[in-house]
Amino acid sequence: MRSVRAYSFSNGKQMTLGERTLVMGILNVTPDSFSDGGKWQGIDKALAHMQEMVRDGADIIDIGAESSRPGFQVMPADEEIDRLMPYLEAVVRECPVPVSVDTFKAKTAEAALKAGADVLNDIWGLQYAAEPGEMAQVTAAAGCPIVVMHNQDSKTYDGDIIASMQEFFRRTIRLADEAGIDRHNLILDPGIGFGKTVEGNLEVLRRQQELLSIDGEDYPLLLGTSRKSFMGKTMDLPVDERMETTGATCVLGIAKGASIVRVHDVKPIVRMCRMTDIILNS
Repeated sequence: MRSVRAYSFSNGKQMTLGERTLVMGILNVTPDSFSDGGKWQGIDKALAHMQEMVRDGADIIDIGAESSRPGFQVMPADEEIDRLMPYLEAVVRECPVPVSVDTFKAKTAEAALKAGADVLNDIWGLQYAAEPGEMAQVTAAAGCPIVVMHNQDSKTYDGDIIASMQEFFRRTIRLADEAGIDRHNLILDPGIGFGKTVEGNLEVLRRQQELLSIDGEDYPLLLGTSRKSFMGKTMDLPVDERMETTGATCVLGIAKGASIVRVHDVKPIVRMCRMTDIILNS
């Protein structure tokens, strides 16, 4: 069962999780993202791609100004804000669906929310070590939904990987509670491709349903597998030929309870999601 949650934003936009699968379209405005770095640089190109994704069925647009590819170097928040703002301001003005900002830095998140972002997407799940508690405070003050992703520096686990991830999310939930974030605003993300081996990613996908509830409370789950390297390593596919493998993980993820899938290839994945929803709800 998927957790059903509805959100209304001050700009009139709405988002409901759990009734059907939502598709989050990725808009990278970085020069160095692993799969489409530099492709959407320039405001006109970024806006055209946003509009195309919305026409193709994207329910949310997720914009990021810092690559989180393997081995990336953390960008200072001021530099990230300078890169993000021209794009975000333009997208917010024209985008008819909620806009999410992909950042783990509190200063960037605060600036993005002031510029009109609706949702935050934090790859460190409120636990970025250099800023203890700061992202939680920004989120609590805004009262906005936030995607909290599982992550760790190492790819090794002492014991069961799912048990370790559940403990990570318990820490995230405690931080949220301490800051005053409404649990209704937490969306969990298993962090496929982050802090996991190829085998670890596959195991998490097989057992994803074990992350839908933490200590008896249900949470919606976002699944972000799009074009990830574990597909290349298991199927021997280059990054630009991973649409079908991405679709397979999305379909399986929906069957195992995911409420949102985050993807680059919106049009074909939307069709896969719609058909999967029809089958599951028939």
